[in-house]
Amino acid sequence: MTSNLTSGEQAAAAAVERSAATSQLRFATAGSVDDGKSTLVGRLLHDSKSVLADQLEAVEHASRSRGQEAPDLALLTDGLRAEREQGITIDVAYRYFATPKRRFILADTPGHVQYTRNMVTGASTAELAVVLVDARNGVVEQTRRHAAVAALLRVPHVVLAVNKMDLVDYAEPVFAAIAEEFTAYAASLGVPEIVAIPISALAGDNVVTPSANMDWYGGPTVLEHLESVPVGTDPSQDPARFPVQYVIRPQTAEHPDFRGYAGQIASGVLRVGDAVSVLPSGRTSSITGIDALGALVDVAWAPQSVTVTLADDLDISRGDLIVPSDHAPRTTQDVEATVCHLHDRPLREGDRVLLKHTTRTVKAIVKDIPSRLTLADLSHHPAPGELAANDIGRVVLRTSEPLALDTYDDSRRTGSFLLIDPADGTTLTAGMAGDSFAAPAKGGETAEDDEGWDF
Repeated sequence: MTSNLTSGEQAAAAAVERSAATSQLRFATAGSVDDGKSTLVGRLLHDSKSVLADQLEAVEHASRSRGQEAPDLALLTDGLRAEREQGITIDVAYRYFATPKRRFILADTPGHVQYTRNMVTGASTAELAVVLVDARNGVVEQTRRHAAVAALLRVPHVVLAVNKMDLVDYAEPVFAAIAEEFTAYAASLGVPEIVAIPISALAGDNVVTPSANMDWYGGPTVLEHLESVPVGTDPSQDPARFPVQYVIRPQTAEHPDFRGYAGQIASGVLRVGDAVSVLPSGRTSSITGIDALGALVDVAWAPQSVTVTLADDLDISRGDLIVPSDHAPRTTQDVEATVCHLHDRPLREGDRVLLKHTTRTVKAIVKDIPSRLTLADLSHHPAPGELAANDIGRVVLRTSEPLALDTYDDSRRTGSFLLIDPADGTTLTAGMAGDSFAAPAKGGETAEDDEGWDF
């Protein structure tokens, strides 16, 4: 800890350090079809003793009914009937487990090309991604696709799990060649950290316990790495972002004039006395009080849920963003972003949508779709006109009201948004503001007055 930090910043950083022993890691798994991803997840749960007896009994029964002598650990995560019948993963399966060192939220994501949107959903909040590769096949197109998605989503840590080492006689040169090729490709995409681990999910080698068959490997097992990888960041290093979720006005005899702003701190640290701005209005004030779970505190940090009071009675409502006056994001009605289209109905130029950013929802028009990204080789298909389900591309949006957007590269929380169908409220598209692999989007013209969508 550096000596020039304020007492509030030191308190926030110390809290992060104190929680390390019982911290929580959100991670996602991805891999091509038949690479053994669900088996890896099942082995991880089984060998870490995170499977209840009745769950294991059900898996053993289902395995016997399919003529298998040993329990098929993939059935621990492939819960849909179609998944079990086809032997593939279709939907994102979330599993929660813990070891004495850490708690885990695991998102087991599909490997098929047509389920790219499901991987985006599962990895969007992940701090680590495990990408599986079949040692017999090496790095294939789908492997590169998963590395690209992890890079697009700014996942801080990536693990390359080279699976089925038992089928290549645990040969070190096979593992080394795959690790070198993948590491070079992922690094070229800007993935900050890549760790390669040789495993056999079926036999349990290097998943939870070290392998006796690969004495040439001296690194951690998968679980050891998951337990030791750094999680979270020092909140004092990020600018504060506080989306207002609810305005508290009790107007009682005890609190006749109380006005508080409740929400979850998206990033950074809030301190009593801080000079703040309220966006998008730009009005300024200062923090006079912070209530955290009924206790008045001088400092609070992400991701705490708090109630903030200000020195001035400002017109603040749900969706406004309270930020430090000297570190405020730019407000704009013109949004350029990378998006993954999630809905079966295509997203087209001219579509009218709702844009949900943190707690704020505004009307928007899709002004342009400059390009669609081909994840296999990172090439760009110019001017596609629309994005179909699972497509990733660049869009230009015009919003009805200014938004205080960070770039996704700066903040995964306040740089992301959703596009929603205004007719029925279904989620259409997940967006990441700012630059990506795609070519810069061209600007759009002012929207025409059409059915009240004149911005």
